[in-house]
Amino acid sequence: EDLRVDGRGCEDYRCAEVETDVVSNTSGSARVKLGETDILVGIKAEMGTPKLEKPDEGFLEFFVDCSSNSPELEGRGGEELGTDIANTLYRVFSCENSVDLKSLCINPKEHCWVLYVDVLLLECGGNIFDAISIAVKAALFNTRIPKVRVLEDEEGTKEIELSDDPYDCIRLNVDEVPCIVTLSKIGYRHVVDATLQEEACSLASLLISVTSKGAITSMKKVGKGSLDPESIFEMMETGQRVGKSLHIALQKILDEEESLGMSRPKVGFLG
Repeated sequence: EDLRVDGRGCEDYRCAEVETDVVSNTSGSARVKLGETDILVGIKAEMGTPKLEKPDEGFLEFFVDCSSNSPELEGRGGEELGTDIANTLYRVFSCENSVDLKSLCINPKEHCWVLYVDVLLLECGGNIFDAISIAVKAALFNTRIPKVRVLEDEEGTKEIELSDDPYDCIRLNVDEVPCIVTLSKIGYRHVVDATLQEEACSLASLLISVTSKGAITSMKKVGKGSLDPESIFEMMETGQRVGKSLHIALQKILDEEESLGMSRPKVGFLG
């Protein structure tokens, strides 16, 4: 009947709170609260050496810490989930054009920016992957990387000079950064943004990463149950539709927050 226990329809998200620039010693940060799920993401830009196979690009490294107070995430359970989330993020961001990695290159084969993305799971209330992907996109939008000049002397020795001006920085284009939409199969229907209670009733879920234009960049099935091809196509269509509206809503919040500048009130736990 398109009605869930908490009154939502099958394609409705819970109320989400998004706040950026919440951790002072990072290049970019964001906190996302989706229902009871609470995520903090910090991004640090550090200078490194480009990978051999991509000498003219920077790269992203993910680290996930499941410090949630849920008993099932203590010890090995939390470690395994953290590894699983990090692997999923690598897969989502390995697709072409999600982040312009060429803009992170300083000196081909020699120097590039490495973005260390630290994800902290503060509270687990269902639908972790979607909340983390929203927080990562918001933190990337908030990231500011200092501008660099490469100076070369007469002997050909290269020296790198970082700009001291905090406003003289590179901003990342996040238009193509995908968000994950998790669709959980319950009975003959599938729902988005499942709560812990709903996740317990679902035997199989489909994780779909969707761009703002509705393009699907990766898919992953989780859970012990099976999905028939017909329901997979249906879930993909729902994921595309829901993903597009999720991107629009998120971008609107990020633009509104940035337009407030320094006058915006800090409302998060660091406010």
